[in-house]
Amino acid sequence: MTISFENLPPESRVWIYPSNRPFGADECEKLKAAIENFLDQWTAHNQSLEAAYELPYNRFIVIGINQEQVKASGCSIDASVRFIQALEKEFDLALLDKMNVTFKQGEYLTHKSLSDFKALVKNKSVTSNTLVFNNLVDTVAAYRNFWEVPAAESWHNRFF
Repeated sequence: MTISFENLPPESRVWIYPSNRPFGADECEKLKAAIENFLDQWTAHNQSLEAAYELPYNRFIVIGINQEQVKASGCSIDASVRFIQALEKEFDLALLDKMNVTFKQGEYLTHKSLSDFKALVKNKSVTSNTLVFNNLVDTVAAYRNFWEVPAAESWHNRFF
C-alpha cells in the first residue's frame, strides 16, 4: 500500500538507488506510475507493506517502508531488487551499481565511478566539504539528516 513519504515514521527502513543520469520529465511520470504500482502490490508473508517513495533531484529512487506495521522479509526485499532491475532495463539506467559516487558541484549533481572520485580528491577538485550523497543510510531519520552531507561526515571521508 502506497502512502506519502512524509507519513513514514523516522525508524522506517529506506533503500536508496542512485541513477547514473537524471530522469527526464516523461521518465519521472512513468517511474512514478511503475513504482506506485509495485508498492501497491508489495507484500511480505502475504501482508501488504506500508510503503512510500521519493525521486529526489530526479536522480534517485528512495523507497521506504513502515516496519511497525509489517517487516520486510528476504523475499520482499528480493522482489524489490528484481523490480529495480526491471526499471534499469526499461529506462536504460544504472541504479544498483554501488561503485559510484554522486556529489554536488555547485548546483549540479555529478555521478562518477569510485576510481574517478578518488582521482578528483587527489587533484583537489573534490574536498572534504564537498556535499555527497550517503546512500548507505537505512532509516527515514538518517535519510532526512545524514543523506546529503559534507564528504568528511560520511563514508567518503576515507579518501581524504
